[in-house]
Amino acid sequence: MTYEIIIALIGFAVASSITPGPNNLMLMASGANYGLRRTVPHMLGISLGHAFMVTMVGVVLLRVFETYPVLNIVLKVLSTTYMLWLAWKIANAVPPEASEVTGKPFTFLQAAAFQWVNPKAWFMSITAISAYAPQDQGILIGSLMVAGVFAITNLPSITLWAWMGVQVRRWLGTAKRLRIFNVSMAVLLVVSLYPMLMHA
Repeated sequence: MTYEIIIALIGFAVASSITPGPNNLMLMASGANYGLRRTVPHMLGISLGHAFMVTMVGVVLLRVFETYPVLNIVLKVLSTTYMLWLAWKIANAVPPEASEVTGKPFTFLQAAAFQWVNPKAWFMSITAISAYAPQDQGILIGSLMVAGVFAITNLPSITLWAWMGVQVRRWLGTAKRLRIFNVSMAVLLVVSLYPMLMHA
């Protein structure tokens, strides 16, 4: 992998990791509801789970999708259904009369598994492998190199969103304001599906 390709890949990884999407919106909601410390497993699950996903996309899944295009449609339907369910869960994290947040933050494994139904994660993985994986290193090594760059750049990018959620919590104050925030995050999560699904 040349110096120029590494710089380009880092730029793509940072830009795609730090821009709004399902992972970042959920992290902001988690930071606001549960605090930064309890959101750390969620953040690590995203970073390491997505790195694993990038590797698998490079080694196996691109060839499977080329052979069976219908799997793209199946994945899109399953992803959309799951994301809508998550949006509902976020919107209802605080009952109207509650004074404390209900529910639990994502665990490491839940966050890692979520990458497989996240349309943005699929877009990032396929684009990165297709555009930046070095062809002269072999499929596995090339995929691992791309995944490594993503793992290094992704965690600082997504941490910013969880931190912003913690800062927002200071101004929420009441259950009513927190409920409005959670509903807003749920709506944004649903809206974030549109451009990614259209691109897919």
